[in-house]
Amino acid sequence: MTKPIPEVTPNTWNFLRDPMITPTGFREYDARWKYPEEINLPGMTALGLGLGTQMHKRGIEPVIAVGNDYRDYSLAIKNALILGLMQAGIQVKDIGPAVSPMAYFAQFHLDVPAVAMVTASHNPNGWTGVKMGFDRPLTHGPDEMSELRDIVLNGEGVAREGGSYEFVDGVKEAYINDLVGDFKMSRPLKVVCATGNGTASAFAPELFERIGVEIVPSHNELDYTFPNYNPNPEAMEMLHDMADTLKASGADLALGFDGDGDRCGVVDDEGEEIFADKVGVIMARDLAKLHPGSTFVADVKSTGLFASDPELQAHGVKADYWKTGHSHMKRRVKEIGALAGFEKSGHYFLAEPIGRGYDCGMRVAVEICKLMDRNPDQSMSDLRKALPKTWSTPTMSPYAADTEKYDILKRLVDKLVAKADAGETFAGRPIKEVVTVNGARVILDNGSWGLVRASSNTPNLVVVCESSESEDEMRAIFADIDAVIRTEPNVGDYDQTI
Repeated sequence: MTKPIPEVTPNTWNFLRDPMITPTGFREYDARWKYPEEINLPGMTALGLGLGTQMHKRGIEPVIAVGNDYRDYSLAIKNALILGLMQAGIQVKDIGPAVSPMAYFAQFHLDVPAVAMVTASHNPNGWTGVKMGFDRPLTHGPDEMSELRDIVLNGEGVAREGGSYEFVDGVKEAYINDLVGDFKMSRPLKVVCATGNGTASAFAPELFERIGVEIVPSHNELDYTFPNYNPNPEAMEMLHDMADTLKASGADLALGFDGDGDRCGVVDDEGEEIFADKVGVIMARDLAKLHPGSTFVADVKSTGLFASDPELQAHGVKADYWKTGHSHMKRRVKEIGALAGFEKSGHYFLAEPIGRGYDCGMRVAVEICKLMDRNPDQSMSDLRKALPKTWSTPTMSPYAADTEKYDILKRLVDKLVAKADAGETFAGRPIKEVVTVNGARVILDNGSWGLVRASSNTPNLVVVCESSESEDEMRAIFADIDAVIRTEPNVGDYDQTI
């Protein structure tokens, strides 16, 4: 058995011998730590032993696909994780460098039950982590993460015979072939391909070329120092850079991918950054024509249009608002048999017959190209302008320590619910309801809303607001929700604001 020793610190004798794991790295639906400040290589081996023990405990066949993103330290971390998995008696199929959806694809392609992807997703360099799952296409949720945390931190990992290692070649090629299928563009389409020098640089340009799209390259050279910006298509820095490249090149749209390739960001032909929830409505409108009566899941940060859009209603579409987070959303899409799920952060979950239900930025890019092919007389800006007008903020993240953020959020939810119960107004309007499935979404009588929740991945709260009336109302909603947040003295500054 291996028991992590919390007193272990970097640059000590024990640091090169004993596991060090900060408990806060076990999050709601994946694990993330600063490396090497919060986890060391023996700690990652202890995580692998714990994950393998969890597989045995749950009766999972002891075979797992393992991949890593393109960061200079990810290979060493993956190898340490693999060592722990093998100690636990797990047969490891190493698929090499990958985007996260390629690892999810490998579960199907290799017909294995489990996956572990070493990635810090869109977090800056200095972070690492693991996305893992047993029940394809699902990944660990809060219950599985809590169980894994206890196994690892309590030293309950069990060494077993039978562990083995195999490097499996050809998964990347199979993944791209699966994405392309027999599709080829029938209309000319010029796309800015933005990868921020991240792992998607090894995938997206080839994918676009295969389906007949003309590419305008944007930071497509693999470089794990991320010299231009951190690859995160929810951040305005990346979106603005995509828009600048589009305007300079006259492209039809720009598509950008995050550090591990499971998210996709969109800028239209006029250089307008379209938040992913609005892209989701555009896609839902198109898919609803092909699959009337479908159910679409949207996360609580997303626009209210999934429920109120007249065109979606005309096709009998049902909207289901659910918890933010790729694991929560995947699980919900599968549970209720939805056609797709859309998350404002840029995760899209396209289920059968479109995809396999996991979040894949490359799949979304192909489906957007197909959408443009099915609408040859329309530009992306035409599709955007056809949506009912709303005014929404970017996703804003005031600082709140990991050890405090959930307690802070609970108090904020109580305060917002109390305002509604007392008949108080928000932005000068009556409060219709406060949805508390994931934080607090304060919905006004005209459908406008403001949300505060806790980030599952970083030491932050998350704030999003949307008005169906005007920019002024959107700003008023933000001002009122921020006034409640400011009653908590340990909440810090925003990473960005309106």
